[in-house]
Amino acid sequence: MDKIPFITLWDIYKGLLTPTQREITDLYFNYDLTLSEIAEQKGISRQGVSECLNTCKRQLEEYEEKLHFSDLLSEIGKWAANFKAEHPEFEGELLKLESNLDKNYSAEALAALKDKRS
Repeated sequence: MDKIPFITLWDIYKGLLTPTQREITDLYFNYDLTLSEIAEQKGISRQGVSECLNTCKRQLEEYEEKLHFSDLLSEIGKWAANFKAEHPEFEGELLKLESNLDKNYSAEALAALKDKRS
């Protein structure tokens, strides 16, 4: 698997992380807090924060290896861009498709994972 940026994987699969993992990764990547700042806020060690981030990265990469949502969304986006250039008469329908591609699918991914476990 090509190394997909962590934040892209986080956007797609964050719903599969525990609430604590989501919070720590959100604070680190979206709020740009340091390991020390997160550790102080959460009442844990810097090492604990670092281990959480590394575990999350591995988990998200494993989800992508198994589910390929990022690859699929990328391919659909490329197809839509090419189709839009070749067929401007379908621009309205393609805008709907693009808005669906931008949707947060983590809730659906979590439901699918729970169904598989049942």
